[in-house]
Amino acid sequence: MLDVRRLRLLRELARRGTIAAVAEALAFSPSAVSQQLAVLEREAGLALLERTGRSVRLTPAGQNLVRHAEAVLERLEEAAADLAEARSGLAGALRIGAFPTATRAIVPAALVALARRHPGLEPMVSETDPAAVAHALRGGDLDVALVHEYDFVPAPPEPGLAAEPLYREAMYLATPAPTATPAPAPAVTPVPAAEPAAPGPAPDQGSVLRAHAASPWITATPGTLCHAMTVRACQAAGFTPRVRHQVDEFATVLALVAAGQGVAVVPQLGIPDHGAPAVVLTRLLMERRTRVAFRSGAAAHPAVAAFGAALRAAVPPELATAETPGVTQLPHPAPPVYVR
Repeated sequence: MLDVRRLRLLRELARRGTIAAVAEALAFSPSAVSQQLAVLEREAGLALLERTGRSVRLTPAGQNLVRHAEAVLERLEEAAADLAEARSGLAGALRIGAFPTATRAIVPAALVALARRHPGLEPMVSETDPAAVAHALRGGDLDVALVHEYDFVPAPPEPGLAAEPLYREAMYLATPAPTATPAPAPAVTPVPAAEPAAPGPAPDQGSVLRAHAASPWITATPGTLCHAMTVRACQAAGFTPRVRHQVDEFATVLALVAAGQGVAVVPQLGIPDHGAPAVVLTRLLMERRTRVAFRSGAAAHPAVAAFGAALRAAVPPELATAETPGVTQLPHPAPPVYVR
């Protein structure tokens, strides 16, 4: 009989690539991982790994067993969901991953609603970059997470994971306000759905970005989806941005833009509610889309479903999409310019 825990190790090896990475992710020693995989090979009765020096890769039999492991682990998630449904009331820890802007703008209201309906549940939020969510979910460090993707950085398929759409938001090019602009002026927030911008032809996104090809740019740190989004959007416009600053927190990014330190692309939720410094925000024809991710088979788990429902209720109307149950799709007006 194949051991499920060892199947999980094999699945993690297929995803992470090295025994050392599996050991680090699952809090094992590399030797312990190697020993467990060797036992799994004996249980299977044939070689699952090919070892060449310090590297290791899966044999065709190992790759086929990983596919079966995905199905087995998904059924176990479904079984756990059924058992949780049979219990009276939700209780225990719910480990949640979220990126910073969603943590600030969406998650708190969702947690209030969740506590009101399920006081025995203990949500535990960890700020997690979407690029790291897949490993954290598969490794059991998270139960549910918010992830996002951009038009120029689509989310790759992640075996063993499932996701549901939550909301989408506009993207803006932030540039320093002209020095002749009187300051400070009251902050102007983006026009909500009830007050659409005046109709007019949308400016070409490429030309908007190319106008700042010679400017210094402010991006997120390398390895994040936000960094890749800015670089790829600029490359699609015909140039590679000259990066001066690398900052992950969007309020700080806008402060640097206002100080004349460069230009940046920021999402709608990255603009502080109290208003940004004196910058010009130009709507771009690209979006950031946020989804709720969890392990395959866990969609029906009562705790995961309850948190998803609380999240959807917490989404502001101006961020609603057609895929978000119970809300109206945000119109797509002509890209306006806002001065803050």
